[in-house]
Amino acid sequence: MSRSVKKLTGLVAATFTPLTAEGEINLSVIGPYIDYLIEKQNVKSVFVNGTTGEGCSLTVDERKQLAAAWCQHGKGKLEQVVVHVGCMSIKDSQELARHAASIGADAIAVISPSYFKPINADALRLFIKEVSASAPDLPMYYYHIPGMTGVALEAADVLNGIERMIPSFQGVKYSGTDLRDLGQCVCYSQAHNWSVLYGVDEQLLGALVLGVHGAVGSTYNYLGCIVNQMLSAFDNGNHMQTRALQFEFMEVITFAKNLGFDVAVNKQVMSEVSGLVLGPPRLPLLPCPVSKAQAIAQKIKDFSQRH
Repeated sequence: MSRSVKKLTGLVAATFTPLTAEGEINLSVIGPYIDYLIEKQNVKSVFVNGTTGEGCSLTVDERKQLAAAWCQHGKGKLEQVVVHVGCMSIKDSQELARHAASIGADAIAVISPSYFKPINADALRLFIKEVSASAPDLPMYYYHIPGMTGVALEAADVLNGIERMIPSFQGVKYSGTDLRDLGQCVCYSQAHNWSVLYGVDEQLLGALVLGVHGAVGSTYNYLGCIVNQMLSAFDNGNHMQTRALQFEFMEVITFAKNLGFDVAVNKQVMSEVSGLVLGPPRLPLLPCPVSKAQAIAQKIKDFSQRH
């Protein structure tokens, strides 16, 4: 890469995709959304068109429009806009990577293809390399989310030697629960000054102990302010406060999971907490009953008010 890279650290909100009642993307919400994240949650970096954003349910053109809107409205406000460009087709991923570079995105990320799955780490590294080559000046992150892709390769194996293939590689968004594999990713990344971002919000403390540099998650859209307190407590060595906040966070997520907590529910919860009109999910996800979202939102508001 020809330009210096700002290390990705701290909290990164995995953004929801606003849709109209008719199911079309609603770009008018992006500006107020950014203001809400900064002013109410103190979250200044975003991960666009990922799992939370229903990226794989969107067309290539819709993903381009959303990425451009986040970059345009976030200029001078957001610290980093990371655009997820992963698709089943490498050609689509390359097109999205080129587009991300053209609109001034700060970085790109890619998941593994999940219909035709890479047979080994070599195949996945080659896929990431070919996508990265379409935007060689943009930092590239591997988005490891085996629970969604069904790709059981260990992330540490994917990282091994990837710097020799992809000069722009800068780290991994680790959305798995294998702390041994995560720890190996952190260990390997140290020598390269890469960022390892954790993506299982309710288990963040375990990842912090292993040395991750930040976190990317959906709940940071509406609990970012609280989790920032948790990060500060951890950095200051106040482990009792850190644990207390993590335990309270776990209680909220457990309450939500017991009611049924998927991306569709989470999206409606964000609307209830923030006041932003994010609209319905896209099929095959089904709309969430408002009463369920309101019950979870009340738990979140109670948690926030206590702190």
